[in-house]
Amino acid sequence: MNIRPLYTPIQPTVKQAANGVMYQEFLPAPCLQSYVYCYWNLKTTQTLSEQFNYRVVADGCIDIFFQLENPQENFVMGFCKKFTEFPLNNTFNYAGIRFLPTIFPELFKINASELSNRFEDLSIVLPEFSRFIKDHFNPRNTPQEITDRLDQYFVNLLSTVKTENDPRLSNALDLILQNNGVIEIEKGLDTGLSPRQLRRLFEYYIGDSAKTFSQIVRFQNFLRTGPSSPSPQKNKLFYDAGYYDQAHFIREFKNFYGVTPGEAFGE
Repeated sequence: MNIRPLYTPIQPTVKQAANGVMYQEFLPAPCLQSYVYCYWNLKTTQTLSEQFNYRVVADGCIDIFFQLENPQENFVMGFCKKFTEFPLNNTFNYAGIRFLPTIFPELFKINASELSNRFEDLSIVLPEFSRFIKDHFNPRNTPQEITDRLDQYFVNLLSTVKTENDPRLSNALDLILQNNGVIEIEKGLDTGLSPRQLRRLFEYYIGDSAKTFSQIVRFQNFLRTGPSSPSPQKNKLFYDAGYYDQAHFIREFKNFYGVTPGEAFGE
């Protein structure tokens, strides 16, 4: 299953970051693009006057990340059903891997729900991969070197791992993504799965329920399509995105983003 053509998870807050902070995303090799959405780098370009609060919006993905200055400290961030804030020092240089939904459990045979709404030392979850990061990365690495080394690791991993999931789960994900998350879970996901089976599969492969994942897909679609006006509330754009009223839209947006739509879009 390749959901990449249907889903574009974005992290808009880093693009609005303070001067002196740079965020970039890099594509993996073509053979890996149905597994890894991107590699990323978040770093300071000068010493900041104060600590930097890095806000991660909900995107339905699982990430692995590490500080290039200290690569033995590496972490995995599970599926989160709300925004997360990381207080960082006034200098930093992080590299990360953002897996498309379902991929982390497929590759590593780990139940995604065990990592949901938290981050964990990678050495506890995937000790072999943690050692690889510690031994192969340092602050002198260029983005191309980071990309090449991670590509080689995942190409080798895929040659030894059998990836598979229930086709009924694939159908359910397709329906959610094709409808931009605007779907009635009880009626719209008629894929031959009982509610109990649906929950079990989504918890294992995604990290939460089909309903929560659909809400995040709807939120991400709103971010991706982007309001043409700085006032999405006044222009009722939330109706087009599938929200049934303004209060519902603002509440859910703030839960996933960390600020109101007006604050996010500069109203």
